[in-house]
Amino acid sequence: MNYELKIDVSPVYELLDSFMLYVTRKWSSNLDIGPDWVNDVESNIPPQKITALMEAANWPFEDYDVLYAWAYSRGSAAKVLQFLDELESATLEESFLRVAPFVSNFTLEQCHRIKSGYIPLLRLWHEQYFRHVEQKILPLLIEDASEKKMLESKMEKVALIEYASGGVVIEDLPNLETIVLLPTVHNRPINTYCFYKTMVIIQYPVDVPLDDEDEPPTVLLRMTKALSDPTRLRLLRYVAHEPKTLWEMQSELNQSREMLMHHLMILRVAGLLRIHLQGENNERFSIRPDGASELQLFLESYIRL
Repeated sequence: MNYELKIDVSPVYELLDSFMLYVTRKWSSNLDIGPDWVNDVESNIPPQKITALMEAANWPFEDYDVLYAWAYSRGSAAKVLQFLDELESATLEESFLRVAPFVSNFTLEQCHRIKSGYIPLLRLWHEQYFRHVEQKILPLLIEDASEKKMLESKMEKVALIEYASGGVVIEDLPNLETIVLLPTVHNRPINTYCFYKTMVIIQYPVDVPLDDEDEPPTVLLRMTKALSDPTRLRLLRYVAHEPKTLWEMQSELNQSREMLMHHLMILRVAGLLRIHLQGENNERFSIRPDGASELQLFLESYIRL
């Protein structure tokens, strides 16, 4: 595939990540920040402002594809308030034209609804939460993006994407022109991806350093947890020789979709599975051989063999 690989970093993406996670409660049980994060955040926000933020809870989830596209096309607006100011001051037509090349079937009506609805709530979220954590998070994102950019000249694009994401493999996608890698903290340890007309955005997790060096690293704990269950070990053996779809696993392993999704998520965040993407909602899973060697590396490093 002949596509351009970009590695981008901005607090705007992290603002959107954190806002989306807060209002939708999506993946909360699988994230490192945990379900208690919402309660911790709300303990510092006045009730009337919580009510205002939660207006977005029932809005279409696809709205975030538009918001990320606006962030990507932000030009020189690298700061949160600068981004929101520029988006607010832009005309409806200007805002529409920034997103229309990326999002299929995008309309002026959708553009108006998203622009008018989200900008005040994102300002409120920044004021009440994000500005308090931004300076702690941003250096981690910048450092990791810099590392990945240094590897661009040393690794093939496919290998770099898989390395950064811990297993995402982009396969033949028609009209693909650009893949954008974004480091993220709030979403860790999950990879997320947005499919556009000619672009895919992949957000990959950046681990936060532990304060206590005597504690096992989070990535090692994820791996040992994933391998502690016999069902997940059998799943790894099942996908060891060729990629399998979720439907094939349901049919051949006689497992429910919900249970398979649970086990696959744990194996994915541990970096033990490859996720082969052939389009939106078209995933296949195979074993990630590098996962076994990384397990040995992290184990030996922690035990200090």
